[in-house]
Amino acid sequence: MAIHVLLADDQPLVRAGLKMLLDAESDIEVVGEAGDGQSAVDQVDQLHPDVVLMDVRMPGIDGVQATKILTADRPDDVNHLVNVIILTTYHVDEAVYAALRAGASGFLLKDAAPNDLVAAIRTVASGDAWLAPPVARRLLSDFAARPDHHLPAPGMMQKLTPREREVLVLVAHGLSNTEIANHLIVGEATIKTHLGRVFMKLGLRDRAQAVTAAYQTGLVKPGEHPPTRFGNKGPIGR
Repeated sequence: MAIHVLLADDQPLVRAGLKMLLDAESDIEVVGEAGDGQSAVDQVDQLHPDVVLMDVRMPGIDGVQATKILTADRPDDVNHLVNVIILTTYHVDEAVYAALRAGASGFLLKDAAPNDLVAAIRTVASGDAWLAPPVARRLLSDFAARPDHHLPAPGMMQKLTPREREVLVLVAHGLSNTEIANHLIVGEATIKTHLGRVFMKLGLRDRAQAVTAAYQTGLVKPGEHPPTRFGNKGPIGR
């Protein structure tokens, strides 16, 4: 099955170049184009693409705000999340962090090699994250400079959607991605996407730090049982 992609950029020539590049790939299909953030949001609702390539700077609703709208919980389509890759000619920190906090699954510079663009699309479509090397190096430097106890403040949890908090709670209780997927009755790739967004939004390095953050912020309390499985009356495993 082909990966369906929506192109969102206010420059027609950029969209044309991206479309030509992606149409050459047998497993990728460009299903729509948008010249601004609002059009991107509207077309996602109509076309349900797997990945949106989103320019960060567009008229009206910009790429960051459009990403925030598209990555909000959608109860009517819980098993088909929109994965957004932010595209920009700049790699300024403000744009990077704003995009990640908004829920983007990837960040790529427009001067990246074509193979990197294709790899990024395939990666985020599978539920994983993709960061351009300059961005990844900066984030790793920031993480390395943090003391281990420097974790998100309790208020940071409000940046997560209800479903993202639900996934984090289950991670904190020791469930694997497969177990969480079975618990929430969604695909495992969907769980990977949710968890990747949690890491991005909260600035977490790995699963272990996510568990620590869940307990230290009070999202999960010691001794609590995991939430009940859908349709069950008792805690998981009972």
